[in-house]
Amino acid sequence: MPTTLQAPRKKVSKLRSALAIFSNSKSGSHSRLGTRVVGTLFGYRRGHVHLAFQEDPKSSPAFLVELATPTSVLVREMASGLVRIALECEKKTEKKGMKLIEEPIWRTYCNGKKCGYAMRRECGAEEWKVLGAVGPVSMGAGVLPETGNNETGSEGEVMYMRAKFERVVGSKDSEAFYMMNPDGHGGPELSIYLLRILVLKIEPSYREENHFVQRLAIPKLLFLRRDAQLQS
Repeated sequence: MPTTLQAPRKKVSKLRSALAIFSNSKSGSHSRLGTRVVGTLFGYRRGHVHLAFQEDPKSSPAFLVELATPTSVLVREMASGLVRIALECEKKTEKKGMKLIEEPIWRTYCNGKKCGYAMRRECGAEEWKVLGAVGPVSMGAGVLPETGNNETGSEGEVMYMRAKFERVVGSKDSEAFYMMNPDGHGGPELSIYLLRILVLKIEPSYREENHFVQRLAIPKLLFLRRDAQLQS
């Protein structure tokens, strides 16, 4: 009798081990990024820009947000040759353990201009479809044709730009991503900054508003040094 129960127990044990490995690998790959990452900007021509960072083209995006910036506006900015996108979120004491790339809401600035808010997104079927289509592209920009679906086709073709980025971690509250040009010259320069900042509400005597927001402890030194190296 014990010999007949031994095989099913082994099968159950193997199944549990396999499920544990799958679960751990899926959750681990979701939030892990190295010093070299794959960055993709994409969006429907009449829609908004999505920004994704992946460890490699086949891994789940560790960072995926939808910006309020229209795709057409970002295309015009990229044509200028130099684009800096800053994403800022508030530092909250009740979320001490949250990783920077897991923050859900960001204030967005593009070349110093306010561009609304960016929202963290889960990678759904539509996002995976785009990332899968551009998977073979190591660096470049282009347009994906419309699928003919009435729900998504109404926003036009999908425009994308894909490249390798160097990831620089300043602290647990600051990271920077610099687009890497294989030849070292030519093409647009794109830098993306993630900043988690402390926000204080105070009562000023010299303004009519009830309060204003003062930003503190923004770690700029790392990024200014890096930009100086790029310009030299």
